[in-house]
Amino acid sequence: MKPLVSIIMGSTSDLPVMEAAARFFDEMEIPFEMNALSAHRTPEKVEEFAKNAHNRGIKVIIAGAGMAAHLPGVIASMTSLPIIGVPIKATMEGIDALLSIVQMPPGIPVATVGLNAAKNAAILSAQMLALSDENLAVKVHQFKEELKGKIVKANEDLDKVKFKFKVG
Repeated sequence: MKPLVSIIMGSTSDLPVMEAAARFFDEMEIPFEMNALSAHRTPEKVEEFAKNAHNRGIKVIIAGAGMAAHLPGVIASMTSLPIIGVPIKATMEGIDALLSIVQMPPGIPVATVGLNAAKNAAILSAQMLALSDENLAVKVHQFKEELKGKIVKANEDLDKVKFKFKVG
């Protein structure tokens, strides 16, 4: 089994956020890898990774980073693979990371999800992969349908909540 998606984080302190992506890939049966790479501490390793990811069969890269959050952009500058950045709340409520990831120069796009939203990055990756994998497309569709069911159930539960002036 070869990985199709690479989950990269600036350090293992980002794992509590990034493992949501890993759990989703396990549910969807999408092979993935996880690595810690630092744009600032191990730039040569980041370059080696980015330049060889396509040749290793990687189709999408999810890069999580906090604070200066250069990792997604640095990787994007060295590969033509789609990069999804996950801004991680580390300082300044994560706004510094968010702005670092979304403010990429022309020609170096990084798709960006919400703060700490590694699961959304995984879902977006699955949707990209599903464009050329009908079995995965069915799984992604089923996942989306289950989301609808959760809201229907939530409303059924809310109907049971009683307040003196609640109508309905």
